[in-house]
Amino acid sequence: MIEQSPNWSNDGESLFLLATTATTWGWILATLIVPLAILIALLLRGGRQTETQRAIRLFKLRRETLEAKFLDLAIARGVPRGLMWVHCEWKPDVSFARDLEADLLTAFVGVQISFEAIAGGDMEDVEAVSHFREASAVFHYQKGVWGTGGKALFNMGPAEAVERLSGQYEPVSVDPPQGSRGNQ
Repeated sequence: MIEQSPNWSNDGESLFLLATTATTWGWILATLIVPLAILIALLLRGGRQTETQRAIRLFKLRRETLEAKFLDLAIARGVPRGLMWVHCEWKPDVSFARDLEADLLTAFVGVQISFEAIAGGDMEDVEAVSHFREASAVFHYQKGVWGTGGKALFNMGPAEAVERLSGQYEPVSVDPPQGSRGNQ
């Protein structure tokens, strides 16, 4: 013989009460979980914006060192072939963008570069070699550190680089957060 619990009966009223209680708890949980999920999403988005602003400030602080590193690596790459880097003038123009595939914050910095033909090379008799070339130096922010591979995008300034590479990068606002001061 199966013994019934004294608190439960098989009448319809108890089953209705049980179903109503379960439904009520479902609604309570839903009204708590949905706003909580939205709040978490907003906090994560805000955290990313804060990290982006922190990275931009760090870039501005470390810019001179990053420029020197860029120049060392660019010279070592030997690009363009047959030319030697003679001078690199850094411009104040900087555009920040996020690499859509790698999710890396990227800085494009305006530069004006002059070259000299390597003696005995294919470019030695080309008159245009000595002309200044406009370019954008490329820097990436990863794991809290800015770095560069010494890559320059020739014949385009920073804003143009972001625009022409719009399928690969999305522009990032450099506006300082509310209550702080910054310049760009």
